[in-house]
Amino acid sequence: MSISKNELRQVRSLSQKKFRDETGLFVVEGGKMVAEAQASGFEVVKVYRREEIGEDAMERLSSLSSPSPVLAVVRKPSRTGFQPASGLYLALDGIRDPGNLGTILRIADWFGIDAVIASEDTVDLYNPKVVQATMGAIFRVPFHSLDIPSFCRSVLAAGGHVYGTFLDGQNLYQRTLDCGAAAPSVIVIGNESNGISGETAACVSDCLYIPPYPADDPGSESLNAAVATAITVAEFRRRQSE
Repeated sequence: MSISKNELRQVRSLSQKKFRDETGLFVVEGGKMVAEAQASGFEVVKVYRREEIGEDAMERLSSLSSPSPVLAVVRKPSRTGFQPASGLYLALDGIRDPGNLGTILRIADWFGIDAVIASEDTVDLYNPKVVQATMGAIFRVPFHSLDIPSFCRSVLAAGGHVYGTFLDGQNLYQRTLDCGAAAPSVIVIGNESNGISGETAACVSDCLYIPPYPADDPGSESLNAAVATAITVAEFRRRQSE
């Protein structure tokens, strides 16, 4: 199997959001990730293997520092309108770090989050660094890009809860937590530097705080967004299993 210069150029262009948006395609690298894509409902457009196209061509296709032996071009799924039903959701309000977004998708996958909702200014889900960081969760967790305040208002209108973490919130471990059995519950995760935006904060019905230990000696100023997500979601699921 050979690969033309034009085809190589087209695949390489998918490292840029502009071309991912234009073509509706993104790249997946690594044997496990490609196998996950093939086993999912995503359309795998083409698979490139190092033994078929050669070491040099694979190095030019890859965006990794150490190219994997297999790479696939995958079509992005179409996303239809989304209305929250009962269940537990994550809403990402301006997450900018690809590693954080990928890790949050893995957390959502692990804890059975019903869907992840992201603001338009959240880093692109199909950014190569995000895709790699999801470790396959991208193919299992429903993901929607929506206006977060509007989404939160729809949750409240449905009789649900909107949770957010704040430094002046109430102790996470002492609050009653609704896991969304009868109406939707959403946990909002704010931007790494600025936290939850003012417009979204106005829609939060329950302000939570993750206490440090010891309580009077916080040490670090704050927690990483993905770490805060894991702690919060784990507590919700722990309560549900009691």
